[in-house]
Amino acid sequence: MRLTTKGRYAVTAMLDLALHEKSGPISLADISTRQEISLSYLEQLFAKLRRADLVSSVRGPGGGYRLGRDGHLISVAEVVDAVNESMDATRCEGQGNCQKGERCLTHHLWQDLSSQIHEFLSGISLAQLVERRDILEISRRQDEHQGHQLESDEPIAVSSN
Repeated sequence: MRLTTKGRYAVTAMLDLALHEKSGPISLADISTRQEISLSYLEQLFAKLRRADLVSSVRGPGGGYRLGRDGHLISVAEVVDAVNESMDATRCEGQGNCQKGERCLTHHLWQDLSSQIHEFLSGISLAQLVERRDILEISRRQDEHQGHQLESDEPIAVSSN
């Protein structure tokens, strides 16, 4: 299976959004900082996620992104599919031309594996991931790290008295 950076980052960013949705709209800059994903890359991914109605944008001061619908109704597979990521384990990208233009001996095996992976990821919602203790602990650590980073980035006031 070739799940590349695009699919992994999209799922990570969507999970971050789901974890922080109670705080209001979440900026891509905050997701970028917490998850160490390039802001420009997130902008590209979120354009695709928005077209798939998985996120909605809020403009203006305090704006950012929200989930497009309840996290229970968004599967990991939908996120991966939205960014055009292939979950194909075949060598021929499902075309059936793996061996001299014909199907190879194991084509159906790898095609079945691809289907199983997609089915597995379709059965996992963002809300289920948000409820996992290990994910909550990692998110808490990231939030603490981001808080310390923000504090150190604040300008220091110097008095001229």
